[in-house]
Amino acid sequence: MTWDPATYLAFADERGRPFLDLLARVDADPATVVDLGCGPGQLSPVLRARWPRAQVLGVDSSAEMIARARTDDPDPRTRYEQADVAAWAPDEPADVVVSNALFQWVPEPLAVVERLAGHVRPGGTFALQVPGNFDAPSHRLLHDTAAREPYAAHTRGLDEARGTELSAWFELFAGLGWSVDAWETTYLHVLPGEDPVFDWIRGTGARPVLQTLPDDLRPGFETEYKAALREAYPRRPWGTVLPFRRLFCVARRPDEVR
Repeated sequence: MTWDPATYLAFADERGRPFLDLLARVDADPATVVDLGCGPGQLSPVLRARWPRAQVLGVDSSAEMIARARTDDPDPRTRYEQADVAAWAPDEPADVVVSNALFQWVPEPLAVVERLAGHVRPGGTFALQVPGNFDAPSHRLLHDTAAREPYAAHTRGLDEARGTELSAWFELFAGLGWSVDAWETTYLHVLPGEDPVFDWIRGTGARPVLQTLPDDLRPGFETEYKAALREAYPRRPWGTVLPFRRLFCVARRPDEVR
């Protein structure tokens, strides 16, 4: 599966807002910041503005995203690395690790985060945000449509993003002895255009399905899925409202005992 940076960035403001809300709860003055799932690097300037003295490392598994980040963001305070976070580790411990909407794509995310937490310096912070909307109509309709023939023959067994509830993130860090600040927010995004919910999800959650379908079936699938989305998310004079639940967890590792 590949990522299209341009499609993803079509709703950059809406996708970036949870990141700003996440960073607002991080009380730190780091020298090193790691951004896991940095995408095309559009939020790296936010990290540099928040922590001007920090060196920032952006990590993403997508070659397309990393190439776009390196092209669009030449600031020497930030470097980018293509890697799968499921197996990746930093060269040295980080003061702050942040992640915006990554770990729903990672198999066994709790185990991966627990391992990565071991690479946070004592007194450092791990801050993550993940979607909590996998039972929303946008996702249910996607998988209901994909499960019908003739699409099912191509989408059966397809890996999909998976959700981890907020209580699990809280218990993970609390069990490590970290202090934890956890909360959730539902954003009501007002989207313009004819089929804005489809335009939103085709850059993220629907991407694996759309890329798996052969060229002769994809237009028919899109037509059916768009019609279902229009019914579930009716267009109003002010736009189409997409409710989007997000889960946040900011955990601080204890200082070393002296």
